[in-house]
Amino acid sequence: LLSCRLYCEEAKDPKRRSCQTVLAEALDVVVRSFAPILPHLAEEVFQYIPYKKDSEGVFRTGWINASSAWKKPGIEEAIEGACAMRDSFLGSISGKNALEYEVIIVIEPGLLFELMEALQAEETSSVSQLNEIMMASQTTLLSELPKETPSDANIVKGTFLINLEGGDICEQSPYKVIARPIAKAKCPRCRRYTAESSSTPCPRCLQVLAAGKGST
Repeated sequence: LLSCRLYCEEAKDPKRRSCQTVLAEALDVVVRSFAPILPHLAEEVFQYIPYKKDSEGVFRTGWINASSAWKKPGIEEAIEGACAMRDSFLGSISGKNALEYEVIIVIEPGLLFELMEALQAEETSSVSQLNEIMMASQTTLLSELPKETPSDANIVKGTFLINLEGGDICEQSPYKVIARPIAKAKCPRCRRYTAESSSTPCPRCLQVLAAGKGST
């Protein structure tokens, strides 16, 4: 997830910048956490952080002060639900390369489906947050099984317990995960199977490369 955003997206793409923001916040919290135990190491790390404008030191800039913007209702449950489905997907392919597959997630209309829609607005995507978590080349989110699903398809069933508002909202939601070998070629740039030819980058990478040329 991190490597794809950092190395495949355009330098100023919001996905890449948001990833950098999370890494910066995590580093700040970790350094301040171990400062009382390893003061010299914490101070040295703090002084070498390139984006820090102050030079007062880790002990003069206060304790951990996480922004309330990180606490968005439903985000934690959405990520945990997606991770549960990813575990079902990875378990169904027995250690094979996840990028060689496309994933179909089927969830009945309800709270869990809405949480997954927050991670993937489109029905099918190879660049959504949901697909990044699934670690596949493409993810499709549906509310019912596709009509063309073969009778021998490997359908993994599971449930996820949603707990919101301190337990005021509690819902046990079933889901189905189907893994299918993807028919597209491996992109020579991002290594996902989303290209029309193995010698040509996928549409996302072509767009990033074109934007890079335009800015030079």
